[in-house]
Amino acid sequence: MSAQVDCVIIGAGAAGLYCAMHAGRRGRRVLVIEHNAEPGAKILISGGGRCNFTNVSAGDPARFISANPHFARSALARHKPADFIALIEKHGIAYYEKTLGQLFCDGARSSQKVVKLLMDECAAVGVEVRTNCRVTSLSRGERFELMTSQGAISAETCVIATGALSIPKLGATGFAYDIARQFNIPIVATRPGLVPLTFRPADREWMQHLSGVAAEVAVSCGKTSFREAALFTHRGLSGPAILQISSYLKPGAYLNIDWLPDQAADFLVAAKRERPRALPKTILAQHLPDRLAATLAAQHPPRELGDWKDDALISFAQRTVKQALLRPAGDEGYAKAEVSVGGVDTNALSQQTMETRVVPGLFFVGEAVDVTGWLGGYNFQWAWSSGWAAGQAC
Repeated sequence: MSAQVDCVIIGAGAAGLYCAMHAGRRGRRVLVIEHNAEPGAKILISGGGRCNFTNVSAGDPARFISANPHFARSALARHKPADFIALIEKHGIAYYEKTLGQLFCDGARSSQKVVKLLMDECAAVGVEVRTNCRVTSLSRGERFELMTSQGAISAETCVIATGALSIPKLGATGFAYDIARQFNIPIVATRPGLVPLTFRPADREWMQHLSGVAAEVAVSCGKTSFREAALFTHRGLSGPAILQISSYLKPGAYLNIDWLPDQAADFLVAAKRERPRALPKTILAQHLPDRLAATLAAQHPPRELGDWKDDALISFAQRTVKQALLRPAGDEGYAKAEVSVGGVDTNALSQQTMETRVVPGLFFVGEAVDVTGWLGGYNFQWAWSSGWAAGQAC
């Protein structure tokens, strides 16, 4: 089955389908091809099936990571969270705001409604979507020529919306990077992002005893800090705070964890004046899960507070609770990473349209690009904004 179209979009995920519907609205003949059996694989699993489709603060470029921190500004400013929210409301999809501005669809498996929304919008403007269609070659002459498992495709423009390396069980591959290399487009080195962290045996041993324990913490690395929940696992640490900081963490760097961000450094001194016979473990257990309180307190002799000098208690709190240093050994890799950090170098792309500078008519959108958002709907907003930008030009 051969096809001749105005625009071919490779990848029927969030960015690809959103780009397709906007290109179709301009009257372009658009064909979307997807190697999976169904479109929108990542959309369907997002938010536990409820799809965290954006964040009220997702228009802020400071909440995205890139070698060029200003690149995302244009697309985010021109297509905002409110624009996608309006589309959600147009289709009558109920949603709610969770913590920290995260917007979720309401109802079990409601992420399916977002995929249906995108497919319906595409169908309304004549976009064709082919699934189980794999690209075997792509070349550029007067037009883009693709050979696929379903025949040849010829197109004026080509949009790469195949995502990146995270969650390979959903079909993630390095296809976008392969195409970039084919056309000599530079790539910023990639690594897993929003990923659980692993630790060396000495730390892993005590962490395993805390598996399943969670606490709200402030975790920082360098000048970057997040305050959310941390969760102990059999391999190390996870939870929103850890996933967030993982995207900023360089190999060999230390995490600084404040297990009690609401307490001052002298909180044990204050407790000593009221309860001099209490043990530090007892005071910690007033604010932390019992097992975590006992583990932290076990780093010091079990002496009553009244037996400590004030400066010793402050030192105890600083080193053990307020500024605890942990050095991850690594992470759980792309299999557990929600996103990939790095990607197609933004210096090779137009900030306004996502078109490559060296190959006219070739566009990269979504996670394939070196723009990575925070946890909580930011990466979907980048998919919508970058897909929209390309959809105005492809």
